[in-house]
Amino acid sequence: MTTHSPVSGAWSGVRTAITVGDPALVADAVLALDEAGRREVARELPGHIGIVRKASAERDRRRGVWIGGEEWIEPMRVAGAGVLGGAAAVATWLYRRDFTRWRPPLDSGPLLRVIAARPPQWQGDLAVRLALRLRGSRTQARDDSVPLALELLRRSGAVPPEHDPLTTAWVSQPPDLEHDPLAEHLVPRLFEAEGVGRALREDNVDPPSWDPGRRTWLGALRVAVAAGRFAPEPLVDSCLRRFLRGGSATDLRFFTRLHEMLAPAPSTKRTRDYLRLLPAAPGPVAELALRQLRGAGELSGEQVNEAVSALLFRPEGKLVRAGLTLLDQAVRDADGDLDDLAAALASALLCETYEVRERTVRLAVKHARRFTPAGAEAVRAAASLLPAELAARLSQAYGVVVAAEPEAADDFEPGELPPFQPLTRKPFPPAIEDLTATYDQVGGGIITFERWLDGFVRDPSKRPRPGRGRIYERRQWVRLEEWTEALLREAADLGQEPPIPEPERASEYARHVVGVRVAEGDDERDIEVDFGRLPAEVRENIAAGLAERGVPLGNLEHFTQGPPLEAEISDVWIVSSGNWRGREEQQDTPRDRLPDPRHLSPPHYAMLVRCAEVHAALKAGTLPPYLLATPTLTSGHLDPAELVARLEGYERAGVQALPADLGQALLRLPREAAPQVIDRAGKLTSQAGTTLARWLADRPQPQLRVDWAHAGGAYTHDRQKGEHTPRLHPRIQIEPTGLALIDTLLCDPSPWTGEGHGVYMESWRLTLPSDREAVAMHLLPHLLNTWERPGYFHQYVAALFSQDGPVGEATALLIAVQLTEQGMYGWPERGRRLLLSAAAADCLPTVECGRQLGLSLRRDVTKMGSVRSALEECAKQGAHRQVWEIMTGLLPVYLPGPDERPHSGHTQALSLAIDTARWAGARGPVPAIAEAAARKGTSNFVRTACALHEQLLSRQEQAAIQTHT
Repeated sequence: MTTHSPVSGAWSGVRTAITVGDPALVADAVLALDEAGRREVARELPGHIGIVRKASAERDRRRGVWIGGEEWIEPMRVAGAGVLGGAAAVATWLYRRDFTRWRPPLDSGPLLRVIAARPPQWQGDLAVRLALRLRGSRTQARDDSVPLALELLRRSGAVPPEHDPLTTAWVSQPPDLEHDPLAEHLVPRLFEAEGVGRALREDNVDPPSWDPGRRTWLGALRVAVAAGRFAPEPLVDSCLRRFLRGGSATDLRFFTRLHEMLAPAPSTKRTRDYLRLLPAAPGPVAELALRQLRGAGELSGEQVNEAVSALLFRPEGKLVRAGLTLLDQAVRDADGDLDDLAAALASALLCETYEVRERTVRLAVKHARRFTPAGAEAVRAAASLLPAELAARLSQAYGVVVAAEPEAADDFEPGELPPFQPLTRKPFPPAIEDLTATYDQVGGGIITFERWLDGFVRDPSKRPRPGRGRIYERRQWVRLEEWTEALLREAADLGQEPPIPEPERASEYARHVVGVRVAEGDDERDIEVDFGRLPAEVRENIAAGLAERGVPLGNLEHFTQGPPLEAEISDVWIVSSGNWRGREEQQDTPRDRLPDPRHLSPPHYAMLVRCAEVHAALKAGTLPPYLLATPTLTSGHLDPAELVARLEGYERAGVQALPADLGQALLRLPREAAPQVIDRAGKLTSQAGTTLARWLADRPQPQLRVDWAHAGGAYTHDRQKGEHTPRLHPRIQIEPTGLALIDTLLCDPSPWTGEGHGVYMESWRLTLPSDREAVAMHLLPHLLNTWERPGYFHQYVAALFSQDGPVGEATALLIAVQLTEQGMYGWPERGRRLLLSAAAADCLPTVECGRQLGLSLRRDVTKMGSVRSALEECAKQGAHRQVWEIMTGLLPVYLPGPDERPHSGHTQALSLAIDTARWAGARGPVPAIAEAAARKGTSNFVRTACALHEQLLSRQEQAAIQTHT
């Protein structure tokens, strides 16, 4: 007969329970052990960790599920907590690295059960050790460190250790001050432990409306104080000690709210501490301290001096004004002379805020007779730093005050404006001869493209076919090199181009939800309804409407007839989802391989149209001997005399002009032509010649403007408040010319940019060499999208300065935005260089540039600090007169309207205007500045506006005097 020793049986039973993975079974097995059995299990447990972990992972693999592989951990922890001897060993065992988990255990009952079987003193020791292990780490946030430590402290009755993470962890749990035995120990520590204020920063007395059952700490403390469990006075003193320790407004927010909730009666005992809070405590704490000081009764002169000195030099305007009010009240309440308050008055005179100084001067003048000679001397000494106008007012009551010397004007000396170096206009190079070798290089610039196209039209003879013909697998040709390859292939073998492939289309399907509006008495309501319950006439109308729009019937094709609706039907609605081609799309059979113009920028599309036109003429056998639109200068311009000569050659040969080619030729003409050239054009007899003569006599002038919009709609006026997501809408309006290419280039660019927009941007200026403002309009949609904007975008803008035509809103906005760009995609020197180049080229619309800067400021595209630094730098480099003109356009837009409040940015703008007006020698009133100067009050904004207004007027008067002399 074989017998098993008790020791071997002990480990076998516990091991079996661990393998099952049930912590409750493990607890039962452990609690049934004797001392020897516990020692055996304690000896075997550490070596079993790897075995049970591997077995658990293998079991999960066989089941084909992933549950985190953590179900073995809790049984092992329960076993160790029940058999290990010392509390230190158990604390280490429970949170050893092998037991790190991603979520706490679902049930801590078995673990608490085996711990409860230990002696009370041992349980208390373990509770304290677990509490001291708390660190507030992310790992502990995922396990049961906090709830287990708190629960053991409550059960054991042990005194919680003084450990800041323990207190922070306790306040992170919902409060139960009435029944929690830890409250009497930990509530006093709320005011000492670091991290408590931040943990409770969002706590309020009352729960939020969306969670009315939530328990808040302030609410629980209010109930506990009302029930007499905690005395309010010690809590107030604790709050005050916490304030004096310092901290941010966020860290002290909970204690500020607690102090306000306790609403302590003002007491002179705490006056000293509240005074200490005024100089540097966060704003809410300082306001709280000031209210307590006001309620405590009359302050001594020394205390008033201390309070006023502290408040007048705080950054918060509200507290500064409160300090001055406190001084005013102390002056009125004081008996006898005011010498005790002379120091406070002197501090107020030294305040940086003009409003405080001006108000203090009025107060000092009003009560001047109540100062003795010694007190008056103290006031007069401080007044020596006042501005001249305030010092003069004080001198009337205190004797002569020597005012501070005004700041000397800066020694501004403008530099020389950098000379403008326009792009050289050279004769256009001849046509390319080796077309096969260069067909894939036409995307490198419009000069290469024009030379290649000119060479092909002049000699469309058979040449070696380039590429592998993969272009015919595409329905659309978006790149220029695709069209040049197609031209060479078509010339080598006329008519060999295969049909345009049909697009790959997903299967069509549709699902419809049908509803009706029915009348119920005097009310109507919408209900969904089965298609089969509708009257046959209604079903037929729905089916016909869907078929007319090209929408499949889908789930309505097969339906079950149901009982008809008894209610009266007043309306029928249908909601459709799925995938189908609309009727318009079904009828849209492509005639060529041109892409959808909505997906490209107009200049890019115009280049493709010209390629398609030549391609179609080659296949039809109507190719002209040469092109009309080939430029004569590298700027993209075409000599009017040369175009007349080309059309004369067309008429002699009986050749019809290609429409897109003619349109591009007209756009490349300069804005003026010699009279003899116009006379020659008038003698042309062809339709193209007549069009040219009419163009030279009366060239259409597009109307250009830029509209701003935001996520909620369009801006209606310049001073409208800025909204989220600013977007630009360029507008180009022109009477239809009858030439599609001209109407394409002189139309509104899309404000939205996609992957196909912005291609060949470096060549756009050569398609419209005499309409640079129109080119600027086409660049605008890319301006604010700095993530996708080309890196050389600023160069494309600078190139417009070498072109012809008037400039306006688009050019001004391109310069204004890039002038102040900051960050990863902004280079301030590039923007400044743009402005300086435009100024040197005499094509900077200064006032409009200022207006666009003002709009950019209002619509949060840029900041006033960036504007100021950029304009100051440009002024130093010689553009000081242009910068002043820019300010005359910026101020009317940016300065606050009658219903707006000024802020520091507005004052910065006025200060910049004062400097630039002085640098430029500006004279004459500006209405926007006069409007700002006419505002009531003595704020810094109003005073700066008045100073600028007077400066401009004084210069005007000086000029009139000099002229009269």
